[in-house]
Amino acid sequence: MYNNSNRLYRSSTDKVLAGVCGGLGDYFNIDPTIIRIIYVLLTVFSAAFPGVVAYIIMALIMPQEPPTFNGPQGSY
Repeated sequence: MYNNSNRLYRSSTDKVLAGVCGGLGDYFNIDPTIIRIIYVLLTVFSAAFPGVVAYIIMALIMPQEPPTFNGPQGSY
C-alpha cells in the first residue's frame, strides 16, 4: 500500500528524546547528528521558545516508525 521508505516517521532506533531528528535524518537521507546540530543552532538563535514548541508538536504529530520483522527467528 504505502512505501515506508518515503514516509516521515519518528525513529524508533536512532533517537535521543522522541526520535524526531532521527526520523528527519532518515527521511532526507542525512546523518541525524547534522539535523540535531542545525536544530540546536536554530533554536538557540531564535530565542529557544519557537524551536521547543516546534519539536513538541512534531513529536506529537509524527507517527512512530513501525516495527520491522527480522525473519522467523528474529524479533520485532
